[in-house]
Amino acid sequence: MLLPSKKDLKTALEVFAVFQWALSALLIVMTSIVVNLYLVVFTQYWLVTVLILTWLVFDWKTPERGGRRYACVRNWHLWKHYCDYFPLKLLKTHDISPNSNYILVCHPHGILAHTWFGHFSSEGSGFSRMFPGITPYTLTLGSLFWMPFLRDYIMATGACSVSESSIDFLLTHKGTGNMLIVVVGGLAECRYSLPGSSTLVLKNRSGFVRMALRHGVALIPTYAFGETDLYDQHIFTPGGFVNRFQKWFQSMVHIYPCAFYGRGFTKNSWGLLPHALPVTTIVGEPLQMPKIENPSQEIVSKYHALYIEALRKLFDQHKTKFGISETQELEII
Repeated sequence: MLLPSKKDLKTALEVFAVFQWALSALLIVMTSIVVNLYLVVFTQYWLVTVLILTWLVFDWKTPERGGRRYACVRNWHLWKHYCDYFPLKLLKTHDISPNSNYILVCHPHGILAHTWFGHFSSEGSGFSRMFPGITPYTLTLGSLFWMPFLRDYIMATGACSVSESSIDFLLTHKGTGNMLIVVVGGLAECRYSLPGSSTLVLKNRSGFVRMALRHGVALIPTYAFGETDLYDQHIFTPGGFVNRFQKWFQSMVHIYPCAFYGRGFTKNSWGLLPHALPVTTIVGEPLQMPKIENPSQEIVSKYHALYIEALRKLFDQHKTKFGISETQELEII
């Protein structure tokens, strides 16, 4: 009987690591809903559900108060396999001092933001070795913390809410050496996540600049070369029925429903796993902001423009190393 080689086992572990990343969240949500409905409707143990909901109310503000991280979860060896699947590589252009706080601004979002999870919500790519003394806080949608158990799993990786009060807390109550990870394009950027694309939703996204000015912290432009190549996307005929539905859905819930696809469990199959393509993330030079407690829109616009200039410079300096034409530029919309 032929036994699988070490390479085959390694590949299988990498595929499993990426697969379970999305599946685990779905399983936690479905299990929580089904089990609690069963307890309430079919058993006499409805009090368990009441206790869970009571704890949820009591703990509601935790995602806006620094979260509840667990080093043991961030250090799971599974995340190393996750990063090796693509692989993900993290490079810094400048040392980051632990004596200050920072807002690291990530581009692009991609379809499922695989890069940003691998680098900053786990130690799979060795974040703490590369940035000693720095504590990363990945900021994400507050709605992800509404579901019992799922919220605890997400917070265990070091994630917090992206709300204004959460950012204020992290930059004023946690000392120094904190790095807030913000993917400013958000879900609105998914529709532009096509292989070879360098389109960013950033023109009207200036809240992160306002927060940086309010606290006088540096902004760090960061770009992941290859993130938009991880999935293909079917583009429907403009003005057609499906395209009109996509736009209507986006207008209702601010999420653009993309028809994306990638690979399956084997290399040349079709499925919803991302393509196993290398993604290299370049962390740029910190752009220091002056401390202005209540900056005017004019001042915010000024430093927003300076940030975009720094991001363009970072992109242009490194793009040809990753197969991007010298003439291709960032498209800011």
